[in-house]
Amino acid sequence: MLDLTLSPDQLELQARAHAFAETVIRPVSRHYDTTAEWPEPVFRQAWEQGFLQASVPKDLGGPGHSQIDEVVVNEEIAWGCAGMYTAISANTLATAPLHIAGSEAQKRRWMTRLLEAPRLAAFALTEPEAGSDVGAIASTALLRGDVYLLNGTKCFITGGAYADYFTVFAKTDPAKGARGLSALVVPRGTPGLRIGKSMDKLGQRASNQVTLHFEDAEVPVENRLGPEGMGFAIAMKTLDQTRAVVASGGVGLARAAYELALDHARTRVQFGQPLFANQAVSFLLADLATRIEAARLLTWQAAWMTDQGLRNSKHSAMAKTFATDTAMETATQAVQILGGQGYSRECLAEKFFRDAKLMQIYEGTNQIQRLVIAKEIQQGR
Repeated sequence: MLDLTLSPDQLELQARAHAFAETVIRPVSRHYDTTAEWPEPVFRQAWEQGFLQASVPKDLGGPGHSQIDEVVVNEEIAWGCAGMYTAISANTLATAPLHIAGSEAQKRRWMTRLLEAPRLAAFALTEPEAGSDVGAIASTALLRGDVYLLNGTKCFITGGAYADYFTVFAKTDPAKGARGLSALVVPRGTPGLRIGKSMDKLGQRASNQVTLHFEDAEVPVENRLGPEGMGFAIAMKTLDQTRAVVASGGVGLARAAYELALDHARTRVQFGQPLFANQAVSFLLADLATRIEAARLLTWQAAWMTDQGLRNSKHSAMAKTFATDTAMETATQAVQILGGQGYSRECLAEKFFRDAKLMQIYEGTNQIQRLVIAKEIQQGR
């Protein structure tokens, strides 16, 4: 029988994440959005709560959260601030290749580092000429003795200015195209790795994105995840497994924008009655509430499929697309419902609007997600 009830432990985790978002994140979210400073005090507290190291398995001493646990937590954190959510959840993305293809020794070496201090890991896939088209990656890692010489440029790397290590995708056999792609773990401080300046962004300004430059960076062979040539498969499986977490961020941001708009509609009086009494406004809010609930269910389904070891390419793409489109739509309508107030920097509505846009772009644009969905449908899956 289908049961969508969270367990007592999950309800406690949800309540703790919401309290963290409400008391730690929300009071400073506008400050970090304005200044674009790195919110290190928040991340230290996130680590103390177990949120930064959530993906570390229990047998290594970590929380060992299921993906259902993670989407429940990340919805609350994104409700607090989408930028901080992106920075915190980046550890899940960066460590997913280790879960998928890492040896036990590699998992122990790299994942346990996240338990020792509030450290970040970063996922380095995107390049200036290779975003959604992973096969077009130009970075190379050519074997010279027992090391790879890594050369190339990666861009839009979340947390890159502060990451302890990077999971990097490069071609170990350029002649094979996408089949020549491999995944490597590259520690911060590796000679030949240069970290560019932080990106000045429209929204999600509490998160950090940088460009990485590799110039004959020496990476030991033992830092390769899985066999040579498995990088493309690892990257695609990683994205399948982490899109639900992105979707949960969309749900959290949409919920925050919806709550703001609903409160305004209930308290703002026009023509002698609250805005909510106007059917044009109340029906709009009803549609948004429906979309948010549907987005959460799609997100939970995709996360559950990951936990069950089921193929979820289609469902995770559906969840990511629908949830982040819902975030953008809800944020847009929140600005509209609040009118001039919503357009003011004094109100959070405009921040939600700016933050939501990035969710439709990162971890595969929503146009690419629709291509994934269409391909899965065409192949009868």
